[in-house]
Amino acid sequence: MDKKNIGASRFMARFRGWIQAGAVLFTNLHLPNFIKGGIYQGKGKNVCVPGLNCYSCPAASGACPIGAFQAVAGSSKFRFSYYISGFLILLGVLLGRLICGFLCPFGWFQELLHRIPTRKLSTKKLRPLTYLKYVILLAMVVLLPAFAVNDVGMGDPFFCKYLCPQGVLEGAIPLALVNSGIRAALGKLFTWKLCILLAVTVLSVLFYRPFCKWLCPLGAFYALFNKVSLLRMKVDANACISCGKCTRACGMDVDVTKTPDHAECIRCGKCVLACPTGAVHFRYGFGDGSETKGTITAETNMEESN
Repeated sequence: MDKKNIGASRFMARFRGWIQAGAVLFTNLHLPNFIKGGIYQGKGKNVCVPGLNCYSCPAASGACPIGAFQAVAGSSKFRFSYYISGFLILLGVLLGRLICGFLCPFGWFQELLHRIPTRKLSTKKLRPLTYLKYVILLAMVVLLPAFAVNDVGMGDPFFCKYLCPQGVLEGAIPLALVNSGIRAALGKLFTWKLCILLAVTVLSVLFYRPFCKWLCPLGAFYALFNKVSLLRMKVDANACISCGKCTRACGMDVDVTKTPDHAECIRCGKCVLACPTGAVHFRYGFGDGSETKGTITAETNMEESN
């Protein structure tokens, strides 16, 4: 058992909330803009942040990767499109959905809402809805922006424009509060997206991260790399006592002992803290670091028979 790795894993999991708060602050450094009612438009906006963070947020220090990708998906003449694609693939290979669990502002927002004391509901029977985010990724982020383009080859940001609640939360509402011109321009589209935000807010109180599970195209993209990313979950079958505490602690409905690299795992580390023996922890590097109890049992039986 790698005690050093287990200790580091527990440290990360225990202080995840602070890491999330720091990530939100780092991606939204220009806080005075909330009072000024303007948007930061400096060179930082040429760089994408890893999580879902609206470009139109007054404090945003970088660009949202989903919004930026939609804008240039329809033409290869934009070098920025290659940069965004490469940036997302690199993050996916390095970290997988750890970004969802540690670095995404909207994920943190949903978790804060879920802490409101009320009855909590399970999403295990709603697992088919997890495939919806892949449909949204393909249709609204890739295909529609790629083919529905204007004269200069730029696509309409369909997801940001019609579905993403983060734009209303971080952009429209703060700007409208201090800018009368923006308030006067709000129309049916704002009302529609405000309803989506309210629905996600209510659902987040009852369910754990409903937007991440069912609707987020960025999470869907990172999920494609969970099985091949350098950062994964490892289960030490020798230390596992099959108590089931890790499975019960998981808000994403993942049994880490059976599928440690499941696409829905956001590497939040709740299973790490729940494990009484330290059998579950993070690992970083190449190769398959997971071990199954069945494999160990089979090997043990072979040794005994010999």
